[in-house]
This record gives sequence, structure tokens and C-alpha cells, in this order.
Amino acid sequence: MLLQACSEPSHWRVGDDVTGSFPPLAFTLTRATDGKTVTAADYRGKVVLLYFGYTFCPDVCPTTLLNLAQALKQLGPLVNQARVLFITVDPNRDTLPILKDYGAQFAPQIEGMRPTPDQLAGLARRYRAAYSVSPGDKDHPYVVTHSSAVYVFDKHGNARFLLTSMSTGASDTAGAAADLRRLLE
Repeated sequence: MLLQACSEPSHWRVGDDVTGSFPPLAFTLTRATDGKTVTAADYRGKVVLLYFGYTFCPDVCPTTLLNLAQALKQLGPLVNQARVLFITVDPNRDTLPILKDYGAQFAPQIEGMRPTPDQLAGLARRYRAAYSVSPGDKDHPYVVTHSSAVYVFDKHGNARFLLTSMSTGASDTAGAAADLRRLLE
């Protein structure tokens, strides 16, 4: 009976169900659009998509954000009840103006967030996100790596599902939009 329960399909179209497996949304970060310190409480009542990345990312981050922007566009008027929080894993290079401009290139609902190193480490640990930054020198390039999952939280700040396939050109943006719409309605 237990094995059967493990194999039950998720009730999300493309999201991997994490209800009860991840802690609720909690953070303190600096928002790039206005330079204010914000917390998860500032986003209560909205569906929040949390994504760790960096603006100098050559492929995964822009593809993920483009796919998320396409999914958001499919929400119609409900889009105003959703926010993508783009948390930089490279705060040394991703200044507030850079983050502000970067998010605006994709959708108005994508907000760049700049953590301190301690805030970033704590948030990544909380949601089991992986990242590393190796500053370059004359013999080695600057290298940043990070996990690519998008963590989706409902209007009450509860983790509901992960979007793990938004970083490819073949992402199911319609399925992601359908999953988000379920949380919004």
C-alpha cells in the first residue's frame, strides 16, 4: 500500500508536488525595483515563484525567465496576483540597478532580489537550492553555478510545487500557467 501511494500521479500538470515537503516562504531581501527591504509577509495574498539565478547567466536564467514570462502572460488579469522573485546567487556583480533592468526585460511581475551573503546562504539552505561562485583571476574565469528549479508558493506562503523544466526551449508554459491558475482561482 505504501508503494502505491508513492506512485500516485501529481495533481499538477507540470509541477512536481512538494506540498508539506518544504518550509513556508520566509525571507528578508532587498528588492531591486525600489531598494526596500522586503519579507515574505510583503507577498502574502500573491502566488510567489522563487528562482535562484544571476544576471550574467548565459543560458539557463534567461530561458527560465522567458518561459516564466510566457506562462504569466497566459494568466490574463490574474497575472497581477503572481510574482517571480529572482534571487541573485551572485550579489557581488548583480547590483540593484542591474537586477532591476534584468527583471524588467522579461515581465513586470519579475522582481530582482539582492541578498547579503548570509541571507543567500540561509535561503538556499532553507529550500535546498545549490549554488557556488568562484571569482575569477588572471588564470581562471569567473564561474557561477546554480540549481534551476522554480519554487512555487500559494497565497498563504505554503510551498506547493516545483517547476523543474522551465530552463529548456521545450518547456510546457501552458501547463505551468494552468498550474498557477489553479493556485490563483
